[in-house]
Amino acid sequence: MTEFPPPSGPDDIPEPAPQAAPRSAPGAAPAGALGPNALEAAAPRPPLTPDALGDDPVAAALAWVAEAAEQSGMRYPNAVTLATVDAEGRPDARIVLLKGGDERGFLFFTNYRSAKARVLEASPNAALVFYWDAMGRQVRVRGRTERLPADESDAYFESRPRGSRVGAWASEQSMPIGDRDALEARYHEVEAEFADTEVPRPAHWGGYLLRPVDVEFWSEGTWRLHDRIRFRRSTPGDDWITERLQP
Repeated sequence: MTEFPPPSGPDDIPEPAPQAAPRSAPGAAPAGALGPNALEAAAPRPPLTPDALGDDPVAAALAWVAEAAEQSGMRYPNAVTLATVDAEGRPDARIVLLKGGDERGFLFFTNYRSAKARVLEASPNAALVFYWDAMGRQVRVRGRTERLPADESDAYFESRPRGSRVGAWASEQSMPIGDRDALEARYHEVEAEFADTEVPRPAHWGGYLLRPVDVEFWSEGTWRLHDRIRFRRSTPGDDWITERLQP
């Protein structure tokens, strides 16, 4: 399984790569403005083909995450938008961190009492969107979510920094709290409670697996002739059908 471990502590969070200040061409829009030719002016990229992606779209998407970690300079190249729809048909979206994947699909972790988890329990269908601006790439995923087995959630939780494990107990995710001081006070209470022992995984915290039925790879092209390669299937047990979409 491909895994994307968390930083071991605040000092290990990578700094973003320095970006050179853009230079305006004669007649171009002012710096900071996105004129109509912003994408057209980008350097051409090699066309994306189905052969370059292979037969397994999950493996290909994870490879793109790994490439972004090496090349993009992003602090969190595994950041992904998780989109959901609640039982009343209201959409919502938030950024989560992809923590791995395998032949089954994509993995992320959260508090099972959080707003996102409550929605997923009621309406398991969800979508993921990755976007790496510096690489001109995007991946869109649709599928159905399910909870990971407890032993897999235990294994991941044990790999987290101790402070993050304490935080999982201290925070009642998505619930109101009076102020920052109250949150930090709760953290220190939990820290003292587990001072002389390992911090176990709370029963209300764990992982989700998104089993994809639709994975689309987008690569930026000149003059907006982007490459779009879609893998689709009716159920997770079916073979993938590959097709090119017009931009």
